[in-house]
Amino acid sequence: MQNEINNAVMDNVKVRSQRPEIFPDLMTEEELIIFLRIPQISNSEDYHNVIENLKRMHGLPRIHICGKALYPREAIVEWIRTKTIAAK
Repeated sequence: MQNEINNAVMDNVKVRSQRPEIFPDLMTEEELIIFLRIPQISNSEDYHNVIENLKRMHGLPRIHICGKALYPREAIVEWIRTKTIAAK
């Protein structure tokens, strides 16, 4: 089951990486995984674990609507900016 999910995520990576403007203002966890390019940079077998770690350890911004976590694209971009280390 997890491999099927990861394969579906990878299929979406190919499409969305070519057209980043198609990410919605409020992203699902699957869209966030693609947005952050987790499949391309992580060796994790479960990309959702990577997101859980980012939420717990790094304050990944999110809101809950109807019991589901959604990730505001602008807040994620700002979060990335605050986490980015400037080169010296």
